[in-house]
Amino acid sequence: MVEELVAAGVTLASAGAVYVMAAARVVKQYERGVVFRLGRLRPEVRGPGFTMIVPGVDKLRKVNMQIVTMPVPGQEGITRDNVTVRVDAVVYFKVTAPAEAIVRVEDYRFAVSQMAQTSLRSIIGKSELDDLLANREKLNQGLELMIDSPAVEWGVTIDRVEIKDVSLPETMKRSMARQAEADRERRARVINADAELQASKKLAEAAQAMSDQPAALQLRLLQTVVAVAAEKNSTLVLPFPVELLRFLEKAQQVQTSPVVQQPVQQQLPSVEPHANTGAQGAISRQD
Repeated sequence: MVEELVAAGVTLASAGAVYVMAAARVVKQYERGVVFRLGRLRPEVRGPGFTMIVPGVDKLRKVNMQIVTMPVPGQEGITRDNVTVRVDAVVYFKVTAPAEAIVRVEDYRFAVSQMAQTSLRSIIGKSELDDLLANREKLNQGLELMIDSPAVEWGVTIDRVEIKDVSLPETMKRSMARQAEADRERRARVINADAELQASKKLAEAAQAMSDQPAALQLRLLQTVVAVAAEKNSTLVLPFPVELLRFLEKAQQVQTSPVVQQPVQQQLPSVEPHANTGAQGAISRQD
C-alpha cells in the first residue's frame, strides 16, 4: 500500500513537473507576450518575466518592443524637374500595440518595408532635385507622415525616417560641377572688381594728397628706390615722375610750333629787257 502511494506520488510529481515545463514561459524585458486561447485573443498582454499558459490550449507569441532599424532598398524615380535619381533611406520604428501588430497584419516588418518603398517613390516624384539634395529634413518629415499613417493601425509607430543617399547620373554630376565652377568664378570676378574699385578710390585719395604736397611725391620716389635696392639686384629701376614727362612734352610742342614769316618781295630790275629792246628799235627807226 505504501509502495503504491509512493508510486502515485512520484507519478503525480512527474506529471506536475511535465505540466510546469510545458506551461512555463519566460518573457524578456524588451518583449511582450500575446496569448491565444483556442484561437481567440486573450485581452491581457503578458509582461516581462515568468508566466504560465495552459498547454495544448494556449499559444504564446512574443513581440519585440525594441526600435527596429530597417534599411529601405534604393528606389529609382524621376523627380518633378525630370531628373532620374536613385534614393536610399532607412526607417526606425517600434511596436506600441503588440496585440494589434499580431492580429491586424500578417507580418508587420514586411508591411512597413513595402510601405516605406512605396512612400519613397512617391516622395521622389513629388520633389525636385534641389529639394532632395538640400531640404532633406523636410522630405524626411513628409516621408515619416506617409509611412506612419497606415502603420498606426498596425500597432506600429514610426520613430524617424532618414534619406541616406541620393545617386545622380554621371552627366548630371558633371553639369552640376560646371555650374558650381562657373558660380565660383563669377564670385571671384566680382570680388576682384570690388577690390579694384576700392584700390582706385584709395589711389585717388593718395594722388590728391600728393598734389597738395609736391614733396610727398619725392618722398614716395625715394621709398620706391629704397625698396628696390633692398633686394640686392644689380639693376636699379628708377621711376620717372609723370609731371616731368608732361613738362618735356609741352616744351617740345613749343619748339616745334610753326613761326609766322613775313612775305619777301623780290625787287625786279628797273629796266626790263623787253622795254629796252623796244626803245632801241624805236631809235633805229628814227635814224
